[in-house]
Amino acid sequence: MARFDNRREYKKDLYRRNQNIRVPEVRVINSDGSMVGILPVAQAIALAKEQELDLVEISPNAQPPVCKILDYNRYVYEQGKKAAEAKKKQAKVTLKELRIKSRIAAHDLDVKIRQIEEFLRKKDMVRFVVVFHGRENQHKDIGIQILNDTAKRLAEIANVDGGLQQLGNRMSMTFVPKN
Repeated sequence: MARFDNRREYKKDLYRRNQNIRVPEVRVINSDGSMVGILPVAQAIALAKEQELDLVEISPNAQPPVCKILDYNRYVYEQGKKAAEAKKKQAKVTLKELRIKSRIAAHDLDVKIRQIEEFLRKKDMVRFVVVFHGRENQHKDIGIQILNDTAKRLAEIANVDGGLQQLGNRMSMTFVPKN
């Protein structure tokens, strides 16, 4: 019978610090932000221990790598807060899709356009799709006319993104809200 390991996997350290720094010399920045200079790793670690702080590798790809003397746990906490704040500020754009047939009545089209306007007011992108069935495929000009008329009616509140797109029996236009 199989046993399941319920122990959590912990994230490994995000930044190398103290004895985990594996280069001969590093550029050291003090805890107050002033530049100390290029020092051997052992000397930089000793300098950090004097201040009861950690030597943390901030920029490992630089030549020589840049290390800063600071409290590691506090630094990781602040970086996590910055990442969470950036994620919170990131705009979440959703794409809504409305499909119609090419033989749609005028009132039904008006209802769909009102739905598009509502989505655009909520700052969502909208893909408006005209679907052709059977012999309707021979009359693509009707779909083009519907999409172009819709674009004209929505010109005040939306921009067309990418123009008219045709794929198989579907013809679509994507609308992006104006700022």
